[in-house]
Amino acid sequence: MDAIFRLVLFILCSTFSLFAQDFQGLATYKTQRKLELKIDSTQVGGGEMQKQIMAMLKKQFQKTYILTFDKNTSIYKEDEALAPPSAGGSIMVISSMGGSGALYKDLKLQSFTNQKETFGKQFIIKDSLQPIDWELHSDTKNIGNYTCYKATFTKEIEEMSMMTFSSDDEQNDEEPTTSTETKTITVTAWYTPQIPVSNGPESYQGLPGLVLEVNDGDLTILCSKITINPKKQIEISEPKKGKQVTQKEYDKIMENKMEEMNEQYRGRGSDDKGIEIRVGG
Repeated sequence: MDAIFRLVLFILCSTFSLFAQDFQGLATYKTQRKLELKIDSTQVGGGEMQKQIMAMLKKQFQKTYILTFDKNTSIYKEDEALAPPSAGGSIMVISSMGGSGALYKDLKLQSFTNQKETFGKQFIIKDSLQPIDWELHSDTKNIGNYTCYKATFTKEIEEMSMMTFSSDDEQNDEEPTTSTETKTITVTAWYTPQIPVSNGPESYQGLPGLVLEVNDGDLTILCSKITINPKKQIEISEPKKGKQVTQKEYDKIMENKMEEMNEQYRGRGSDDKGIEIRVGG
């Protein structure tokens, strides 16, 4: 019996290996991020205004991304055809994820290239993939036609927020402030060995199957469609255009930019209202 079991296991592994060598795929993910919104009702039109602002922000954080992948490489970027329009008005939203772009991963080299357009400037962030200390669980659930298994890990994130104040009241001389809070969260992922690539959306990778769902409490990423071996050949190319920096260098640039924005917003006039928007990392 043991010999038969080993033979079956060998055949399955060989099948997965051949499958992984030859195939390409497209996975569509929808994202949604929870926001904490605090409004001074004495400064901003009360409950109705809060509903309008929340509806607008909800659209900004409900996005659709496409992961194009093969055995070793992938590129993850927003579906431009479905991208929401830019938010108007004087509301400032700060997210630790920074601008938009394309994330290229090479699992064989354990490296990534992240092309980001931030504050009107293009960056190419090249660095090593950070290993994730996944804990595998026996829990299963179906996502579409795929059987998925649960995996978790904990990480520290920085949660940033900006508070703007109305200057209509001459006695209110408080200045806009930005605060950062570090907290520990548990990330839960669901992966399927039926698609045997160690990849997933954003920076999630390192599991024995494609990640179809991720949840960290604030952010939910859910796969809504998978196409294996599409008729049209897929080209996965590493982004090249932009100023090349490491992740550490990019983080420092962002930190300096936030300080610069703080200085600019201290000089703003009566358009500022008592609104705080908090976005998780």
